[in-house]
Amino acid sequence: MSSTDSVTSALVTNDATALGILAVVLGFVFYTSNSSNAFWKKFYTYVPALLMCYFLPSLLNTFDIIDGNTSQLYFVASRYLLPACLVLLILSVDLKAILSLGPKAIIMFLTGTVGIVIGGPIALLIVSAINPEILNVTGPDAVWRGMTTLAGSWIGGGANQAAMKEIYDVGGDIFSIMVTVDVIVANIWMAVLLFMASKAKEIDAKTGADTTALEALKDKVEKYHAENARIPSLSDLMMIVAIGFGVTGLAHIVADFLGPFFETNYPWTRDYSLTSKFFWLIVTVTTIGLILSFTRVRHIEAAGASKVATAFLYILVATIGLHMDVSKLADPDNLWYFAIGIIWMLVHASFMLIVAKIIKAPLFYMAVGSQANVGGAASAPVVAAAFHPALAPVGVLLAVLGYALGTYMAWICGQILQAVAS
Repeated sequence: MSSTDSVTSALVTNDATALGILAVVLGFVFYTSNSSNAFWKKFYTYVPALLMCYFLPSLLNTFDIIDGNTSQLYFVASRYLLPACLVLLILSVDLKAILSLGPKAIIMFLTGTVGIVIGGPIALLIVSAINPEILNVTGPDAVWRGMTTLAGSWIGGGANQAAMKEIYDVGGDIFSIMVTVDVIVANIWMAVLLFMASKAKEIDAKTGADTTALEALKDKVEKYHAENARIPSLSDLMMIVAIGFGVTGLAHIVADFLGPFFETNYPWTRDYSLTSKFFWLIVTVTTIGLILSFTRVRHIEAAGASKVATAFLYILVATIGLHMDVSKLADPDNLWYFAIGIIWMLVHASFMLIVAKIIKAPLFYMAVGSQANVGGAASAPVVAAAFHPALAPVGVLLAVLGYALGTYMAWICGQILQAVAS
């Protein structure tokens, strides 16, 4: 799976070599994070291991060792490893226990959505007051048009972003700038959430959040593991692989049929992501995973299904990090657009923190509700699993809701942005 077809100045252009480097990086992080060495113990007291798995690959991209834009590793991880990971995490889920978490997860998710919808116009008002010239460009490359694609991405995902590009006739120049802002700002925010996840107990204690239902779910999962866990045999591991990739293969068949079917027969459903193959891929694996959770298949968890899934998840995290170029933050041409993105994200975060404080929601609901909006199905379970592997399905379910709302809410945001710009 080489990326040599694309023009790149990166040192490593072969994806097999790139994958090897990422594997070594992940191995290094896990080895040092479990080391008894005093330096590493102190280092990982302040820096979460998951954050390192994400940050170190971004340096490989920044310093042109591996080009994340030409590499196919993220595509492979998101299309093959992510679905397999979701199936293996969801099949062991206790749906009744997740539903018992109550309405706060949905409230925080919708708060995040509203924060994105009004955050964009607020950011544009603030930045245009400081630098009015940013509104001088009109037509397809107007800044407000580009911002609609950011709203689509931050409420739903790539399919919703593409929908906004078509709906608002967004020009190529402003679109490419907003894609850069999207990747950098969203990745920085994800890094902040991962850091906060490592301090969840302290933060929840300070805010007086009610974590009773969350702790009960985690205790239930840990009790199941304590009573049923066994050393996996080769047969167990092959069954885990068979279930994970078997369901992934089936989900791709469904997605390859339903995406084009809706595109051809019901093109208006593009606004709701129903023409996106990735949408159907995630929905299918989530549905099959939930169905399997009611069968005897769920007992494969005792052999370590979620551990295999988490290994897939860490590879995905590394490939996400590979798309971040830290040096872009210093590009003077993009500074005003980054200012818009950062203010926008701060409004979103402020909304979530205020509402979380009011309803005494645990940090988990704020972090996963936010990432389900901003990052979608590829990263919401990553943030959820940073709290506890048992909670990853909550991230998936909320992210699917984000796909459904993404285009509609981004369209509303676009209408407000247009009014602000004019």
